[in-house]
Amino acid sequence: MEALALASGSASGECIDLRRERESATIASEDFAVWWAGGRHELEERRALESYFFNDPEFDDAVHPSCMSYKQRYEHALTKGTKFLAKLREWQRTRRAEQPTGKNEQEQEGAEGSVNIKLLYDYRMLLSGPVGTALFQQSFPLRLHFSMFLPTLLSQGNAEQQRRWVGRAWRLDGIVGTYAQTELGHGSYIRGLETRADYDVEREQFVLNTPTLSAYKWWPGGLGQTANMVVVLAQLYIRGKHHGLQQFLVRIRDEQTHEPLPGIDVGDIGPKLGANGVNNGFLGFRNVRIPRDQMLMKNAQVLADGRFVQAAQPLLVYGTMVFVRVIIVRDVMFGLLQAATIATRYSAVRRQSPIEPNAPEPQILDHVTQQAKILPQIARGICYRLAADVLWAIYQRVMQQLESAGPNGSGGRELPELHALSCCLKAVCTEGAAEGIDVLRKACGGHGYMSSANFDSIQGLASAAFTYEGEHTVLLLQTARFLLRQHVDALKRKVLPASVTYLRNASPLSWGDNLLENVARALEISASAQLREAWLWQQQQRQRGGHTNQQANNLSGRRLTAAATLHGHAYLARNSIKQLAQLARNVPPALYELLQQLVELFVLDTFLRQLGAVLKWNRISSKQLQQLEQRYEQLLGALRPNAVALVDGFDFHDRVLGSTLGCWDGRVYERLMAEARRNPLNQEAVNPSYHTHLQPLFRCKL
Repeated sequence: MEALALASGSASGECIDLRRERESATIASEDFAVWWAGGRHELEERRALESYFFNDPEFDDAVHPSCMSYKQRYEHALTKGTKFLAKLREWQRTRRAEQPTGKNEQEQEGAEGSVNIKLLYDYRMLLSGPVGTALFQQSFPLRLHFSMFLPTLLSQGNAEQQRRWVGRAWRLDGIVGTYAQTELGHGSYIRGLETRADYDVEREQFVLNTPTLSAYKWWPGGLGQTANMVVVLAQLYIRGKHHGLQQFLVRIRDEQTHEPLPGIDVGDIGPKLGANGVNNGFLGFRNVRIPRDQMLMKNAQVLADGRFVQAAQPLLVYGTMVFVRVIIVRDVMFGLLQAATIATRYSAVRRQSPIEPNAPEPQILDHVTQQAKILPQIARGICYRLAADVLWAIYQRVMQQLESAGPNGSGGRELPELHALSCCLKAVCTEGAAEGIDVLRKACGGHGYMSSANFDSIQGLASAAFTYEGEHTVLLLQTARFLLRQHVDALKRKVLPASVTYLRNASPLSWGDNLLENVARALEISASAQLREAWLWQQQQRQRGGHTNQQANNLSGRRLTAAATLHGHAYLARNSIKQLAQLARNVPPALYELLQQLVELFVLDTFLRQLGAVLKWNRISSKQLQQLEQRYEQLLGALRPNAVALVDGFDFHDRVLGSTLGCWDGRVYERLMAEARRNPLNQEAVNPSYHTHLQPLFRCKL
């Protein structure tokens, strides 16, 4: 507890309610923090890194970002972002120098072969994790350079292109990049993208053009005023023949002056609901020429004479999107738990509405209705983390298989499953996180609506993740296509991928003594039955209705997305149970008991949220439902005494939460008033507009 107190503020100023919560808890927050961080060393390293930045006054905000204009916010984010990256590299060099002499993959920063996808994943997690979140509540313009531009160079560039570009990009040596896929008129339907790249055989160059207004690239982070190079997805044409979407590396701004290059039309798209530090931009091309070797050619290439060579796995061209979707699951988990920590601490401080006659107002966390709003969101965030870790392990395994097989090999047997699982979990988890954050904001009443509570920034990022890098419904339909193939294979008694083995089990629900297994199995049966119905309906539309495949798919859309959604929830529930079983040997008994309660609460909460679909496909009696709801409320009561200690275990520094309601010391009202007094509007007793507008209005005597 002492370490947590020091990380978040002085324990001497701790409010009495939070102190009592921590003293009466049956778990040690520090034990949870060690497990959550992945070990004692990892926890101390992260705390040291936070201190390194948070103790530097250069990273303090004199004015709350919500009081800045859009232009000021960009300039502020970029200023802090450049200082952040320079200071971070200094930290990394110091840390390497302190390590024992020896070779490791990151010893020579930026050297050939030292930048790999694991390094970029860790770097991206740092940028969207505690330190990055604390310093950039609405993100910052350089994030896509590390999360999409560099990973694309690694996954799509051949060996020569990687030698030429990756080291420079990693060191920011004249290169700041982004990834330009989405257009003004097309997003998730990438085959509809209009940007063209025509190959000029005589000059061995590609000529890029934006043929229509709707073909303008739109949304890439950092594109507006920051990036000087982009990876562009464009339709490739050779001698008038179409060869599909390919990726091209294009410089858009002069390396020295940063002026847009000839033929480039680029700018910022303007304010958004959130993430207003990202500098999202638009981009158009007019006869922009690039050398042939700036088409990324690891998985497809154009030879000098114009011959096109396609990789054995065309899906690899979209590998960056899979990588980002894997990351997004972890991103939204982080935001959900930020919001849950704020709401939990506030609910332990806020007192209202007596439960007992003539008794003092209780902490609102004592109300079962408040517990039902907050505690399931904590459980959900933890189980999302368990799924994110598994998804990342699958991604690494598949990438290793593909690397071993080579561009024309037959590796990556799990690639279709990885693609479907990343689509499904991205869709289901972003929806769950965005809904959960809104529930948590509302659980804080009117104060939760204040910008100083920071729900607006957290919600803005989660809501954006719901759509970017794959629109929600489109990803569910992509998942459904995979599930339909697995359904047919199950009918043929073929071996199925691990995530869908339940499709082979046609047994109806048998309600036994193991409530958790009952619920998980009911979710799997519901997903399987909904998929079967969607498949049958689709067949009927083709065979009896006389519809084309595409028409039948459209007419089956509601059923298909319902099946994919149920599959996602069934997978999350089953995965949580599996991961819990593996934790038994690795955590202290008291912590394991807490995790058991959280996993059970998540699985029951998932069941109750999908109750309509579950009852449609399973025979469950009212008595069995009552048993389940009683257990649900028992879990709320069992978790209540450890609620504050639990969120303390996430070890969020006050700067990471950025919230007047969620600080470690619980001084909610003092912080709300202090933030109000810091408001630029309150720096003068009478605003000049009184004399120029309000006073003359008074004299008019309307």
